[in-house]
Amino acid sequence: MKVSDVMTSEVKTISGDEPLKEAARVMVKAGISGIPVVDDDRKVIGIITEADFVSAEADRSWGRQRRRLLANFLGEAEHPKAKTVEDCMTKTPHTIDGSSTVTEAARMMTELRVKRLPVVTPDGTLCGIISRADVMGAFARPDEDLRREVLDSVVGGVLQLDPDKLSITVVDGIVQLDGSVDTRTDARLLQELAVRVEGVISVNSDVTWTTDDTSTGAGLF
Repeated sequence: MKVSDVMTSEVKTISGDEPLKEAARVMVKAGISGIPVVDDDRKVIGIITEADFVSAEADRSWGRQRRRLLANFLGEAEHPKAKTVEDCMTKTPHTIDGSSTVTEAARMMTELRVKRLPVVTPDGTLCGIISRADVMGAFARPDEDLRREVLDSVVGGVLQLDPDKLSITVVDGIVQLDGSVDTRTDARLLQELAVRVEGVISVNSDVTWTTDDTSTGAGLF
């Protein structure tokens, strides 16, 4: 399953020169915790999240203290500077291509410790956004959908195996493979590819084979 299959296409965005207050208003109204920042050509130039607001507030509190001390020392009035989205956003955020797999998106979010990834075209134009909720939705696919994808895409598509010689059952995301194939390599590939189907938790295989092609070095494993 590709990122483009599960991403949100209608994305709330904001420009970098908008006041920080406007970003907060948009996020609260839309019930979201982060929005991409784009330029006039809809190219992603940043992202602003709840965490950025927290950091901005912390910096501002310390900034007030410094300015107050300096103003008192110089005998001048304090003139706080207004914040814009560009001042507080995360610049050059991590993005992902729509053709990437949901598994790749999940791995990126985990490694980078982010909750969302803007989805962009090769030239950096925003075309969607994928969140942790979207990823979780992909991994909550019905068992019958998983069984059908293993059967159609893996057995009949990639490996070109005889489906009549195999039995595939899925319960709570766990795939059980039974039956027989021609070679040991086919059996191993079947198990390896089945576990890579988005939504599959694990694969148990009791598939047997006629020829052990790995013993002669002809197999892939």
